[in-house]
Amino acid sequence: MAQVHFFAFSPFSENSYIIYDETKECIIIDPGCYTEAERKTLSNFIQEHDLTPVRLINTHCHLDHVFGNRYVAETYKLALEIHEGELPVLESVPVVAQMYGIPNVQQSPDPDPNKFINEGDTITFGNTALSVFFTPGHSPASVSFYCKEDNFIIGGDVLFQSSIGRTDLPGGNMDTLMKSIFDHFLTLPDETIVYSGHGNPTTVGAERKGNPFILEYARGK
Repeated sequence: MAQVHFFAFSPFSENSYIIYDETKECIIIDPGCYTEAERKTLSNFIQEHDLTPVRLINTHCHLDHVFGNRYVAETYKLALEIHEGELPVLESVPVVAQMYGIPNVQQSPDPDPNKFINEGDTITFGNTALSVFFTPGHSPASVSFYCKEDNFIIGGDVLFQSSIGRTDLPGGNMDTLMKSIFDHFLTLPDETIVYSGHGNPTTVGAERKGNPFILEYARGK
């Protein structure tokens, strides 16, 4: 059974995920560890639980989701895996960091071109399998990871508790985002846990019934 643990890192309070199972293999998704203390927190958890990181993945490449990419890649000898469509976003991180006044950002390593992630792929580690959904709208090529067996989805900044990802950044589009939510998230069972890029976990059912953005969009369809 897969276990999901997350830390809220950086001035953006970005949720960084470690997912592991009984084999002790784990994957690290969206490491946002910005400070040395945050990087140590991540590594201490891995060490204390005797885990072996086997994959480094970004749901999307906005700067708060990639602060720790280089640290994780170099510490655990892992290649970065993203959707190819996120390359321009990843490459823009140094400029965006300057715009936000964020100093000392470690430049992310380039992704492995042989490991680009696409809709319909399956991310595997240990005894766990995650289905890949293509869920753009907040960013041009964001992907989400659904574990049917253990009933959760790692959704990046697509769907939040009572909210949705912002669409006013480059590559964002409200209609595209809502289509991602309706076509992928809202087709899942109500009890599916949604682990978002910021804030607390929620469920598909709770958002289907009470998310004001979803309810308003549904009325307009």
